[in-house]
Amino acid sequence: MSTASAHLERPRSDGVRYPRRWLLHGGRPLTRWIIRRWYDVRVHHADRFPERGPVVVVGNHIGVIDGPLMAIFAPRPVHALTKIEMFQSRLGWFLTLAGQIPLDRFRADPRAVRVALRVLRDGGAVGVFPEGTRGNGELDSFRRGSAYLSLVTGATVVPITFIGSREPGGHSNSLPPRRARIDIVVGHPVQVDAVPWPRLSAHVSALSEDLHQRMLTGLKEALAETGRSLPGPLPSGEVL
Repeated sequence: MSTASAHLERPRSDGVRYPRRWLLHGGRPLTRWIIRRWYDVRVHHADRFPERGPVVVVGNHIGVIDGPLMAIFAPRPVHALTKIEMFQSRLGWFLTLAGQIPLDRFRADPRAVRVALRVLRDGGAVGVFPEGTRGNGELDSFRRGSAYLSLVTGATVVPITFIGSREPGGHSNSLPPRRARIDIVVGHPVQVDAVPWPRLSAHVSALSEDLHQRMLTGLKEALAETGRSLPGPLPSGEVL
């Protein structure tokens, strides 16, 4: 199927503007250099990341910098689904120029879905945090959005584990101290066959459960490989 005809599949993504790319694509080398002046960022198994084709990148979520780390340090530029509140802050202009996708987490957001489908159908990479919010990063919850996007487009799913992007006891917006080590472990890619419309909810649920279990396995492997642990829960009473 051609790219043009893929955009006509339901849900349609023709007429949807591709997120801005110049800062995300052109600025990554410089941004990586700057961040590594501050943190010891280590990317493990980058060779597992597909060199081409649509990719849904799924990561655990423990710190405020997980999204930028995913977009900047993944082997390919990633347009991450980012909570819409971030675009209403002082960083909103930067996130827009960096090609990130605003997402309303508390209600259905068909626009965000169509933008993500546009990226994937054009062969790009979309980032998703299935837990839906920052927390202990242990994947206790797992939303179905990543499964849906991959089923619609046939995108490969690539799990990523973040370790060290928040210190134990740190609040949701805290940054690791300078020189902190941050590990980004790329998991084994999962090939997904596209399912044409109409898709059953059971299809999405089954794939979502499979991805959840694979991510839990990958999380354990990443912790064992790095010899590290997750930071634990957010401080009591903190609401995101």
